[in-house]
Amino acid sequence: MGFIPDAVWNGLIYTAIVLFQSLVFMVVLLIMIAYLLLFDRKVWAAVQLRRGPNVVGGFGLLQSFADLLKFVIKEPVIPAGADKALFLLAPMLTCVLALAAWAVVPVSYGWVIADINVGILYILAISSLGVYGIIIGGWASNSKYPFMGALRSAAQMVSYEVSIGFVVVTVLLWVGSLNLTMIVEAQRGAYGIAHWHALNPLLFPMFVIFFISALAETNRPPFDLPEAESELVAGFMVEYSSTPYLLFMLGEYVAITLMCALITLIFLGGWLPPFDIAPFNWIPGPVWFVLKLWMVFFMFAMVKAMVPRYRYDQLMRLGWKVFLPLTLGLLVINAGFLMLTGWAPKV
Repeated sequence: MGFIPDAVWNGLIYTAIVLFQSLVFMVVLLIMIAYLLLFDRKVWAAVQLRRGPNVVGGFGLLQSFADLLKFVIKEPVIPAGADKALFLLAPMLTCVLALAAWAVVPVSYGWVIADINVGILYILAISSLGVYGIIIGGWASNSKYPFMGALRSAAQMVSYEVSIGFVVVTVLLWVGSLNLTMIVEAQRGAYGIAHWHALNPLLFPMFVIFFISALAETNRPPFDLPEAESELVAGFMVEYSSTPYLLFMLGEYVAITLMCALITLIFLGGWLPPFDIAPFNWIPGPVWFVLKLWMVFFMFAMVKAMVPRYRYDQLMRLGWKVFLPLTLGLLVINAGFLMLTGWAPKV
């Protein structure tokens, strides 16, 4: 191509394609999260025999977009004693890291931006970095309540990442790969019946632990201790308003949706139909993936509406004194079973 070498030109084309795919994927993801937020509020309202958002747009379908407009046009207020640079950096860091984790999430076979062999490790690393946004936000506010909320949130996220890590290791033993596409394909099963990991008696306890740990990892009720406790403030976000507050909340819901997607991929067969026969296999894979993701999110919403909030000491005890030894014991049991039976990974 003239003065541009072919290798450079091909690299530019590939970069442009990846950027376009990322932009389209992010737009679709954010629109879906807008309706997941509405769905969350509708489920909560239904449990309490209320209607929920039902004014803006038909059945409240434009409520999330109205909230977005309200946050964007409001003036951001920065406390006088805050570190302004870090105060504004924290919500951007939280939101960007949450979105970056979706780069390795496949919605169907081959439908992924980066199909790397260590996809789960990448997600765990990115989600671990997300705690920095919370710590920075609480510290930069120069106020005691946000700082205490940030410390509680950091301790909570670190505690439940341990049990999530043991669950991932157990699945690795069965599958033999950390590639999310391969983990889904390993659940394809035989004779037209999907072999979901959630239906495996040895992995079902891990499915339950992963689900509960995902609630704690994303600060969802009944584990929303950073925003509750005895003080009537919003934890590490108490000094935030307008767009910075919106970015914190967006990052939180992106992380929640990511955990729903991980549960779908690791335990519920991802884009695979429950039965590989007509009419189930007529439905495209991405549709199955989205349906399962919404089903898991519905479970998240029902827990939020029905389960009483934990005390902080109960939360820490559950993570360190129950889930840690339980997941370690289940890991040993699964490893022993696979060794005794001579199980060979499918990939």
